[in-house]
Amino acid sequence: MIIGVVIQSAAQDYAMFLVARIIIGFGNCLCTTSGPTLISELSYPSHRQVVTTFYNTCWYLGAVIAAWVSYGTRNVHGHWCWRIPSICQGAMPIIQIAFIYFVPESPRWLVSKGRAKDARAALLKYHGNNNEAIAGPLVDFEMAEISAAIEAEKIADKYSYLDFFRTPANRKRFFLLAWVATSMQLSGNGLVSYYLNLVLNSIGITSTDQQLVVNGGLMIYNCGIAMFVAFIVNRFRRRTLFLTSYSMMLFFYIIWTILSAINQKKNFENKSLGQGVLAMIFFYYLSYDIGLNGLPFLYYTEILPFTLRAKGINIQNWFQQIWNIYNGFVNPVAMDAIQWKYYIVYCCIIAVELIGCYFTFVETSGKTLEEVAEVFGEQPISMDSLKLANEGKLSTDHVEDASLDA
Repeated sequence: MIIGVVIQSAAQDYAMFLVARIIIGFGNCLCTTSGPTLISELSYPSHRQVVTTFYNTCWYLGAVIAAWVSYGTRNVHGHWCWRIPSICQGAMPIIQIAFIYFVPESPRWLVSKGRAKDARAALLKYHGNNNEAIAGPLVDFEMAEISAAIEAEKIADKYSYLDFFRTPANRKRFFLLAWVATSMQLSGNGLVSYYLNLVLNSIGITSTDQQLVVNGGLMIYNCGIAMFVAFIVNRFRRRTLFLTSYSMMLFFYIIWTILSAINQKKNFENKSLGQGVLAMIFFYYLSYDIGLNGLPFLYYTEILPFTLRAKGINIQNWFQQIWNIYNGFVNPVAMDAIQWKYYIVYCCIIAVELIGCYFTFVETSGKTLEEVAEVFGEQPISMDSLKLANEGKLSTDHVEDASLDA
C-alpha cells in the first residue's frame, strides 16, 4: 500500500494513477483477509464478539479522514488538490508497519504448525496476564479445544478451496459468505458510498462545498453508529441484527424512492422534499451499520473452521470486488439514464436479501469458534477429545470418532 501511495502521489498521467490504485487495492485485500482472522483468533473469549465486530467499523475512520482532507484541499490550486489526499493515504500503513511487530501470532496458527508451547505462552500472556494460577485452567481448555479441532480438520480436509464444495456444511458456509458479501456491496450503499454527488444532484444539492460537507458529516455519523453497534453486538443474536438491518434498510429505501420521485416531478423546487431524502440517507445508513458493517466479519470468522477461515475471508473479498465492479460501471450509467427509478431496483434486491437471510442464516451467538460446527450439522469435538488433546494423547482414531462423521 505504501508503494502504491508513492506511485499515485507522483502520478503524471491516468495510466500511472490507475496502476497505483491497483497496487493499493492488492495490499488492502491482503490486510482485509488476514486482519479479521487474526483478531478473532487472538481475542479473549468474552471480548471476541465486540473486538471482531469493531474491526470493520474502522473503514469509516478512514472515510472520515478522506472526506475532510478532501474538503480541506478543495480550493488548493493545481495538482496538489488531489496529491495531498493521495499522500495522506500512506499515514495509516506507515503506522501499521511500525507496530505490527508488537502483534502476536495466532495461537491457532502456532498449534497448526506444531508450536503448541508458543501458542500456550501467547494465550497465557494475552488471556491471563501470565498468571498461571488464575488463568491456567482457561488456557488449558482453550489449548485442548484448539488442538482437537485442528487435528480433526487436518484429517477431514486438505486445505483446498475445493473443500467448500465437498460437504453440505461447507457448501452452506460458501453460500453464506457469498450472500453476506453481496449484501455488503449490493444493498444500495454503493450509490451513496461512491456516487453521493449523483444522489445529491438528484435532490437539488449541487454545490461542491455542500456535497463535501454532507459527505464528511455522513462519515462521522456512520463511524459513531458502527462503533456503538460493535460495543453492544454481544447483547443480541446474530440473526436478530441481520434481520433488523435488512428490514430497516428496505423500509427507508422505499421512503427514499417515493420522496425522490415526488421531488423530481416538482423539479426540485420543494426544498423540504430534498431534506427528506437526505434524512432517509442517514436513516438508511443507520440500518446498514446495524448489520452490514462490522457484524459480517464477526459472522465470517464464526461460521468458518480454522482451516477454511482465511480462505473464506478471501472468498468474501472476491465477491465484494465483483460487486464493486458492478457499482463502478453500472450505478452511474443507470442513475443518469433513469434517475430515481433506479432506486426501485435496490428496493427489490434488499427485499430478496431479507428473505434469504430469514430462511438461510444460521445462529452462531453464544458459541466458541470451535463449537459453531454443530449449527451446520457437524459433530462438535467431544469433551473426551479435549481431555486427550490436553494430555497430548490425541490420536487419529480419537479425532475420527469425534468429528469425521461431519
